[in-house]
Amino acid sequence: MNKHLEFYFDFVSPYSYIAHKEILKLVKNNSLKVDYKPILLGGLHNMHGIKAPAFIPSKARFMIRDCKMISEKYNQTFKFNSYFPIQTVNLMRGVFVAEEDDFKGFYIDSMFDAIWRDGFNMNDQNIIDKILKNIGVNPKTFYLRSTTTVIKDKLKDKTTLAFERGVFGAPTFLVNNKIFWGQDRLEFALKELLK
Repeated sequence: MNKHLEFYFDFVSPYSYIAHKEILKLVKNNSLKVDYKPILLGGLHNMHGIKAPAFIPSKARFMIRDCKMISEKYNQTFKFNSYFPIQTVNLMRGVFVAEEDDFKGFYIDSMFDAIWRDGFNMNDQNIIDKILKNIGVNPKTFYLRSTTTVIKDKLKDKTTLAFERGVFGAPTFLVNNKIFWGQDRLEFALKELLK
């Protein structure tokens, strides 16, 4: 059986980080195949007319405590980023450049860690440049490639496709054309895989 899980994510989402770290454990210990689907969460919310929790003060306060509680349960290193919300559009476009150069997984893990493990200010291009250099990437070339019309359109198209498939938040898992929204639905998505 070909186990296949689609994972819709945006680096801005702390719950996507938590889900990503759990997925890494599962991939390591099983024959699970995960297809990472980068989207722009803000754009997706706009399409659905949804206001993000980060912009609702009571939900934003709850999210900080909630993420800490969940990450402790999963034994994950997690730090709610004090610069939140992070503008991730260029970081998300970078996923497509990393995919072209065959280091997509490493790039995704590095960006998630920079935001949600290390708490870096990823709104600062100088910090992003340092991280890219640390993973062996030329920041200037990478930025120029990630801001081409082709790459910009890829992110827009993937976000639109997610919207058309019914995805409304991140993280979302899609299995057998069924949507499972939220990091706490990963176990249900995995059960669907076993059907």
